[in-house]
Amino acid sequence: MEKKRVYTFGNGAAEGRADMKNLLGGKGANLAEMNLIGVPVPPGFTITTEVCTEYNELGRDYVINVLKGEVEDAIIQIEKLTGTKFGDKDNPLLVSVRSGARVSMPGMMDTVLNLGLNDDAVEGIAKKSGNERFAWDSYRRFVQMYGDVVLGMKPHSKEDIDPFEEIMEEMKASKGIELDTEFTTDDLKQLVKLFKAAVKEKTGKEFPVSPWDQLWGSVCAVFDSWMNERAILYRKMNNFPEEWGTAVNVQAMVYGNMGKTSGTGVAFTRDAATGENIFNGEYLIDAQGEDVVSGVRTPQQITTEGSRRWAKLQGISEEERSAKYPSLEEVMPECAAELIAVQQKLEDYFKDMQDLEFTIQDGKLWLLQTRSGKRTGAAMIKIAIDMLHEGYIDEKTVLKRCDPEKLDELLHPVFDKNALAKAKPITHGLPASPGAAAGQVVFHADEAEEWSKEGKQVILCRIETSPEDLRGMNSAQGILTSRGGMTSHAAVVARGMGKCCVSAANNLIIDYKTRSLSINGKEIKEGDWLSLDGSTGYVYEGKIATQDADLDENFDELMSIAEKYARMDVRTNADTPKDAAVARKFGAKGIGLCRTEHMFFEEDKIVPMREMILSKDEEGRRKALEKLLPLQKKDFLGIFRAMDGLPVTVRLLDPPLHEFVPHDEKGQMEMAKVMGISYKDIHDRVEGLMEANPMLGLRGCRLGNLYPEITEMQTRAIIEAAIELKKEGITAIPEIMVPLTGIVHEFKAQKDIIESTIHEVFAENNESVEYKIGTMIEIPRAAITAHKIAAEADFFSFGTNDLTQLTFGYSRDDVAKFLPMYLDKGILKQDPFAVLDQNGVGQLVRMAVQKGREVKTTLKCGICGEHGGEPSSVKFCHTVGLNYVSCSPFRVPIARLAAAQAAIEG
Repeated sequence: MEKKRVYTFGNGAAEGRADMKNLLGGKGANLAEMNLIGVPVPPGFTITTEVCTEYNELGRDYVINVLKGEVEDAIIQIEKLTGTKFGDKDNPLLVSVRSGARVSMPGMMDTVLNLGLNDDAVEGIAKKSGNERFAWDSYRRFVQMYGDVVLGMKPHSKEDIDPFEEIMEEMKASKGIELDTEFTTDDLKQLVKLFKAAVKEKTGKEFPVSPWDQLWGSVCAVFDSWMNERAILYRKMNNFPEEWGTAVNVQAMVYGNMGKTSGTGVAFTRDAATGENIFNGEYLIDAQGEDVVSGVRTPQQITTEGSRRWAKLQGISEEERSAKYPSLEEVMPECAAELIAVQQKLEDYFKDMQDLEFTIQDGKLWLLQTRSGKRTGAAMIKIAIDMLHEGYIDEKTVLKRCDPEKLDELLHPVFDKNALAKAKPITHGLPASPGAAAGQVVFHADEAEEWSKEGKQVILCRIETSPEDLRGMNSAQGILTSRGGMTSHAAVVARGMGKCCVSAANNLIIDYKTRSLSINGKEIKEGDWLSLDGSTGYVYEGKIATQDADLDENFDELMSIAEKYARMDVRTNADTPKDAAVARKFGAKGIGLCRTEHMFFEEDKIVPMREMILSKDEEGRRKALEKLLPLQKKDFLGIFRAMDGLPVTVRLLDPPLHEFVPHDEKGQMEMAKVMGISYKDIHDRVEGLMEANPMLGLRGCRLGNLYPEITEMQTRAIIEAAIELKKEGITAIPEIMVPLTGIVHEFKAQKDIIESTIHEVFAENNESVEYKIGTMIEIPRAAITAHKIAAEADFFSFGTNDLTQLTFGYSRDDVAKFLPMYLDKGILKQDPFAVLDQNGVGQLVRMAVQKGREVKTTLKCGICGEHGGEPSSVKFCHTVGLNYVSCSPFRVPIARLAAAQAAIEG
């Protein structure tokens, strides 16, 4: 049986359903479902995502050939439902052609509207509608959009000029007008003629007249856009696989630009920035959809309440608002009431906040799209928790709805209240995406990316953003635009990225040529500092200090639900009491990695540490270690106190010794003076520590076995601190971890030293504490021989940073030279140092856990590499049966949510 590639919908019937997103894309699946539940949707059809894969593998001609019959039949169905004829000059069917991946990718791919127009059809539309200006405005838009999307007229860099925009600007200047809406019918006719001439000049071909040629060109252009630069970047940023492909949706056109009884808009069933349960959105009278999101005209609010809030932010009086910027409720009360009822119906049906696109044609409401709306991290949690309380969803759905990575947004700093109180805003706009951001002003996306790579913080300032600005938006701390609304490209994409954004800033004039902006006569140049408050919309000159964000009761409830379902604990990697306290506040169940070497770089410890390393014999080393003991013990007192009652895994000294010693003449002279020996002796000893490959040299357990007195000192500091705190009523639970074990005998040698020292301390203090001795599994041989090591160890902690390095044979210090190329070419799907390689490194982890527990069923296993805070890696750790993951303090909530999701997903 021939594979079905086209699914039709219209007039309350549909061949697809909402649960067919993988095949029909999110847009196509939801268009079908809206038909089935009685929402007014223009008829049309969806070409499946599978065809996109065929297109990329087998080419344009093959796809057109296999689609031809099904598409022709689907067009006939639209003709029957609309009473129009595709290609007819008197009563033409006009259609839109839109992309629709299985996940929302706003603005990343291409769209063509008003398809089917030519010199004959435009006259038919003018006669049929009785509105000649509307007909020619639609034709002008079609030629421009088709020329950009299909014929390649769109500029490819900031230096290129859009020929269509240039033609329009020249006409505006000659006519003394500012807005597109001021073009007369004759102006529009002239623009169409000039646009077509530009196409002929640029491409060498006439603009296509046949609607069928136009349709196939547009369908193929949408498939091509799946592989455009911005779509590829967006997929990489969000880890969406290339093989998913995009569907193509073809729908009968409905028009918001037919005059004062028509309009178009975008709306959200709840506030996408804050999560507040209030219907909100923007519309324009006598406009098509791209006008609302582009920001060329100031969009107006749908609800009167929203309009009043907007006016207050803009400093506009109620009288001026109602006269110049009335809400849709005030302008078209019946249509607004129907839209409000439809949005509630859709939220009730889909049980999630919806992002809607709608058009009103001559007083008739049509829905063009609904999808689960992109939202900020704070809104994500509030909407999920509110919907739980409202009875829409259960606790497991709450967990599934929340993206662990978006929790990171909630932990971002906000402006310091004291610093903010002293600052005066220089302008304000719409609070499009919350957060605080300070940076140096740049005006072009590529420069934002370049400056960011140089370590600079930047604020990207644009008149309005477009999908081509994606790289720069991703690199910037914040985004500021002079145009656009809460549903503009900048606002929607920034919210999806978790970036601070202020849009439609009042009195902001941007001049790209001079690389400057002005606000009420005040000039800000490229490189000057601005601070944005995306929660209020205020913009400040200079750099304002920030402070940690406060977490609300919704966050606490989400974490409580996660705690209820998770079966794997989350610990933290922390080397200081401060980090430990932060992590405990976020719900960490202990410390999974305390790196003692980080402590030795502190000013009071580095000199005795260097003395120990540079001593010529054991006696000298022990004298230096006596100085270090109380300092090391003090560190553990603070960390154990912060983690009272929770386990703390302390890794013994791990890095190569040469990292601690001075390599400059001045530093070596100072050490010679401290130690009372010659500069030459110091210099020779430093040189003697140099290794050809230090990461595979004298470090970890090799160091402790060569110099057992180091292991003795560290063990004594750990246990003495634990005993001292026990006398204060504080419970320290130390887990002493031997690093870099590859052979069971080297672990056993360290274990003997540790246990001997512990028993000495117990005897000296006539006191004991609970403790464990385990090892890091970070060498492939250790994973392979885990059954032997487990016979001696109380626990395993997988150091996946080194395990990845040694399994791949990639140096972490040098991988940046080739990793970007590997990712671009698809040799690697993801950075293995960021996302755990489940097929290679992950299998070593799985093997070690299995082998270890065959010998010792009580063996505790965890992970302490950077992967411990990455959601997909956390879920893998759950599947292999780890007891815990450990990550940096600010990743703890992310890992907790991911662990809960892993548990409910089974």
